[in-house]
Formats: sequence, structure tokens, C-alpha cells
Amino acid sequence: MARILLTNATIVTGASTKKGALAIDGERIAGIWHRGGSDLDDSAAVQAFPDSEIIDLDGKVLMAGGIDAHVHFREPGMEWKADIESESKAALLGGVTSFIDMPNTKPPTTDLETLQDKLNRASERSWANYGFHIGATNDNAAMIREYLAEGHGAEFGGIKVFMGSSTGNMLVDDNEALSDLFRIQGKPILIHSEDEGIIKANLEAAKAKFGEDIPFSEHPRIRSRKACIRSTAKALAMAIEYGTRLHVLHVSTAEEVEMIRAAKIHNPNITAETSANYLWFCDEDYEKLKGKVKCNPAIKSASDREALRKGLAEGIIDTIGSDHAPHLLSEKVDNYLKCPSGMPSVQQSLSALLTAAALYNEGKNADDEALISLSRIASAFSERPAEILGIKDRGHLKVGNYADLVILDPEQEYSVKSHADLVRNVPEQEYSVKNVAYKCGWSPYEGTTLRGVIDRVFLNGKQVVTDSRLLPTPVSLSVGYTQANTDEMVLSLPLYYGNCQISSEG
Repeated sequence: MARILLTNATIVTGASTKKGALAIDGERIAGIWHRGGSDLDDSAAVQAFPDSEIIDLDGKVLMAGGIDAHVHFREPGMEWKADIESESKAALLGGVTSFIDMPNTKPPTTDLETLQDKLNRASERSWANYGFHIGATNDNAAMIREYLAEGHGAEFGGIKVFMGSSTGNMLVDDNEALSDLFRIQGKPILIHSEDEGIIKANLEAAKAKFGEDIPFSEHPRIRSRKACIRSTAKALAMAIEYGTRLHVLHVSTAEEVEMIRAAKIHNPNITAETSANYLWFCDEDYEKLKGKVKCNPAIKSASDREALRKGLAEGIIDTIGSDHAPHLLSEKVDNYLKCPSGMPSVQQSLSALLTAAALYNEGKNADDEALISLSRIASAFSERPAEILGIKDRGHLKVGNYADLVILDPEQEYSVKSHADLVRNVPEQEYSVKNVAYKCGWSPYEGTTLRGVIDRVFLNGKQVVTDSRLLPTPVSLSVGYTQANTDEMVLSLPLYYGNCQISSEG
């Protein structure tokens, strides 16, 4: 396989941002060189890694490929909205090289049989590296515990619990079942956290006031902050009591950020995710976008958005997941009661994150205020998802890891263009970073100017996006997981290539 040397790169990890070069040998990262104070170029890397194709990145940012651990690719059962092939192409165009799909498909992924079906489908059609979570029900905790005891934990990422509320048929509302699930060791518990009782009461009140014509602006009052806070408070208390590896998904309120901050003191295994949607949109967008930004939990106020940005900057928010959840546009333009929740976003997630970060950083003093730095983005977009889920050999720029890489210009702007006709009967090379590539053919970011144009993407050592366009050959692999301490996994990687010492930081 090819030997490739990427030179003149701005290498960004969760620990540092440095000029240098990175070498690829086959599927893996073979070497990383950081320039010293007197180094004007990457001649040392060129000498240490001969007989390779040299690609000059012209100072662009090089990061580990994104790991989006929160997508709904709709297959099986809802392929008219999206499927593994179409959405994995969009993921690559968004710099996401690995995705972990959620279990609320039809049928739901709640046992090894349905899990294996999805693995088989992905092995045939996915363009990005793939993996899947398993779903909890009111009565399958014992079965999941048995799976883990038998060594099946390497086959799925985390255990998804719709705690308090579910838009499908996977609601876990039995307290004994919840306690049983929260006692499971070896895998993180991933929670959708909203209180169903509060939501139902708020919805009935909205119906009484507006009838069938409920304005979309009522969504954050129906699926209210109180519903989020009450459910998350319960989950955090249980996680502290049982020592659970708890991962709180799509955090949407300022109050939850502070609750998670406090809970981490008592249980450092508690982690949290938000999505770029909550970092970009706010309740003011309902007037214009209406059902296009209806999602669960609801997008809240501008002050919540600012608190989430601050939580990301400070590391209280650990990861960014897109919560990519496509529906047909014909469904999203229906009235409030009929409009399904969810929006397609995996392709724009990184750019929206970079743009939100730039807005948050404006006017701040780097010396005395936390910023959403490129390093922080690299951590949340790639590194922390790998660590939390125990994903082997991915997510970090480290020698020996798979060469899943994204190269981008974080300052270059572009306007997201609607390109619905791209998704049908058009050659793959026509797919572009700037054009919507989802099967549903639309995006809530259409017409928005975003920062961060993705130039190249490498997947398992092979270039799959070049000049911002998707190349026609998929080279995806199933991700692997470990039930062991992820710190041990990271530290076990080799630190040398040939006679040249390689940085362990990346």
C-alpha cells in the first residue's frame, strides 16, 4: 500500500497545535514530526520517510478524523429518509471518518441478532468506518450484562437508554430497570434525558391554548428545560450512587451544564455531549426555520447556547455528536403535531462547530478566559469519543493508529448550498463539501455562511475526499471497542518509527 508524507501541516491535537509532518504507511500512521524552533521546513521528515508520495498541505489544519458517536442513519426500517450508504458519504464530506449509529431503528437494535444485521448492512454499503450502540428496554438489562460477560462488548459501543422520554418505542420508565442498567460495568450508559410526564402536561396545555395550530416557537416550552433538568438530575444522582460510566447526550440547557460540572467531582466517569445544532441555533430560529429545527431535546435560548459554548470551552462538555436525524422535507413542513423531530447535520457539524467557536471567542482575552480552541475542538470531535467508548486505534494522531485524518482551512468560509438532486443518479465524484449530500436533500444550514472548508479526508490511509470532493471508492472498516481502561489502550501504542523518535502527543 501507499506511503504518503503530509508536509507543511498545522497538526492539531487535544494537547497542542504545532507545525510539522505526518507519515502514512498503508492503513496506519507511521510517523509524526514536530518542527523545532529553528526548523523552517519538514526536511527531517522527508529524510526519515523516503520513497513516499509527498503532499504539501500549505499550512492547513490536520486533525484526527471525526468520530460521531450519535447518528441516526435510519437503516433498517426508514430507508426512504436516509440509509447507511447515503449518510456515510455525507459524513465523510463533513470530516467524520467513523460513526456510531443509534439503536432506534425498525426493528430497534436491542439484541445481538438485530445488531449483527446492522453490522452486515454496513459492511456492504458504508463509506465511512462504522459501529453501533445497543439499546436498552425495560427488561433487557440482564441480557446485556450476559453479553458483556461472554465478551460481546467488542461488538457495540455504548448502551443507549431513552430515560424519561422516547420518540419511538424504546422508553425506559421503570425505576427498577433503570437501576439495573446503571449498575452495568464495562460499557458507558448513554442517556436521552427528558421527563415524559412534564412533556405530556405541557403538550396538553399547548393544545388547549392553540388547538391543532401550535406554533413551532412553543417547542422549547413543551419539551421544556424543566423536563431536561429533572431527568438529568435523576440520572446524575444514580450515576454517583452506582459509579456508572454515564454519558449525557445532547445537553441543551445552562442548568444541565452546571449540574454535570458538579457531578463530575463526585464521579469522574460522568461525561457529556452536545451537538453543533445547540451551539449554533437558538429559539429565535423557530420563526424562520419552523419544523426544520424541531428536535428533541428542543433548542433553547441564546443564553443556553452561550452556556453550552462555555461548557465546551471549559471541558464540561466532553464530546460533539451531530445527532444527525434526517426526515423528508415534506414531513418537516407539516404542522407542529405531525412534524417529526430531528434534523440532518452530520455533514455540517464540524463547520458549524468551528463557526460557533469563532463567535464565542470574539473579544475574549486568551490569557484570562477559556476559549474554544482548535485543540479543544480536536478533543471533542475525535479524541474524547474514542476514549469514552473505548474505540481502538482511532480518534488520536498517534503512531500505530489508523490514518483517519481530516485536513481543513478553519478560516475559509462557504455558503451551504441545497443540492437535493445530487443524491440520486449522480456520480459520486460530484459530491462536494459545500453541497448538501443527504438522501433527504435538505439541511437546516442551507444559505448559512460557515467556516472551515474541508480539503482532504483520509480513511484507513486512503484519500477519500480531495479538493473538497468525494472520491468514488469506499474503504471503510468496522470500528473495534475495548471494555478495558481506555488510558491503557492509548499508552500502549508504539512511539518510534525506524530510528526516528516520534512524539507520543501527536
